[in-house]
Amino acid sequence: MSRASQKKPSGQGQNRPQHKQQANKPPKSSAKQAGKRAKRRRKSNAKAAKEFWGDLDALPAEVPRIRASAEPAAVVASLGKAPLHGHEAAADQYLKVAYQRAVLMAGALAAAGDLVEAEE
Repeated sequence: MSRASQKKPSGQGQNRPQHKQQANKPPKSSAKQAGKRAKRRRKSNAKAAKEFWGDLDALPAEVPRIRASAEPAAVVASLGKAPLHGHEAAADQYLKVAYQRAVLMAGALAAAGDLVEAEE
């Protein structure tokens, strides 16, 4: 039978180009490719991890407690106004809000780790 006389069952890519018909087929893999994938896996570096994090026995017994700042923008305010001519007031307000937000987030993290000093 010639190619022209062969009929495909209806609905199976009769009018589709050859490269699109093959797009639905899964890629072929061989044992050689599987061996290459296995070689690419990372090896466990437990010794390197221990050296990186250090000795657990050297950690301090008591972790110091922290308390939130009453004025989070004090250090930055001591530097003077932001150098944005004509927008100094707006810039100061936005920066104060950002500093207050940073203090709130740091306090929340400290509270989650039970590192907040008890208030008197």
